[in-house]
Amino acid sequence: MSFLSLSVKAQDQAFLFSYFIDNGQDGLHLAYSTDGLTWSALNNGKSYLTPTVGKDKLMRDPYILQGKDGFFHMVWTSGWWDKEIGYASSKDLINWSEQKAIPVMQHEPTARNSWAPEMVYDPKTKEYTIFWATTIPGRHGNVSTSESEKGLNHRMYSTSTKDFKTFSETRLFYNPDFSVIDATILPKGKNYYLFVKNENSNPPEKNIRLTQSKHASGPYPVEVSAPITGKYWAEGPTALEVGEYVYVYFDKYTQHKYGAVRSKNMIEWEDVSDSVTFPKGVRHGTAFKVSTALLEKLKAGL
Repeated sequence: MSFLSLSVKAQDQAFLFSYFIDNGQDGLHLAYSTDGLTWSALNNGKSYLTPTVGKDKLMRDPYILQGKDGFFHMVWTSGWWDKEIGYASSKDLINWSEQKAIPVMQHEPTARNSWAPEMVYDPKTKEYTIFWATTIPGRHGNVSTSESEKGLNHRMYSTSTKDFKTFSETRLFYNPDFSVIDATILPKGKNYYLFVKNENSNPPEKNIRLTQSKHASGPYPVEVSAPITGKYWAEGPTALEVGEYVYVYFDKYTQHKYGAVRSKNMIEWEDVSDSVTFPKGVRHGTAFKVSTALLEKLKAGL
């Protein structure tokens, strides 16, 4: 492949960010960027899809992955205390399939929640692994929790599917010695990088760490890096390759704004929070690549 064709391929990429605002009641929002730093709302900041599943009918933490079938597959948190997650698919990010609830934790009578589902495609098994955070009281090693989070001790669970119609039995996906939420996976080279939030609350951690595996669906080592975020509370990481950098964006939720770190080697991380701009009110979302042609259609409202 020539340098020219590589340049053309790079120029044909744009970046989208799926997110929610407020409590997630009005549904899916999208923003775009061409440089990974400046993000602008699409659709005049209005929702593309109103949630219809779950007890609370929310669409929090919308995660979008373009599958091998060309469809964009989306999963989301449908309610604060649901034992299910939401799912829908689209060819163009504008027209969506009927929403359905995937009952991922219905078999666990004491499961308290199913938070922030995400996915990774495993090329070896040709399956999508969907993973999310759940607290099952008494199931895992105790962690000291704050009064406001008393009893919340999350671990990551998962299910696998090839067609988003039938799903494997739910299994434990990631079980470190801390309460963990908001996992996201970045395929890069021959490795899969897992970013997680250490959710321990007493004393509070509330930071982003990473580990890696050679296999998309794991196992992932429970030994994690030191925090890659700073002395602020961060959650909802999402990772994106932009040129020579990997950016990790995250919700600085106590400050009601977004931040970012970036790295060239996945070891040394530079905080670039002051260099990124997002639409007002952005909450926990996903950054992903699309063609410039699709972005132009979205900008035109087609």
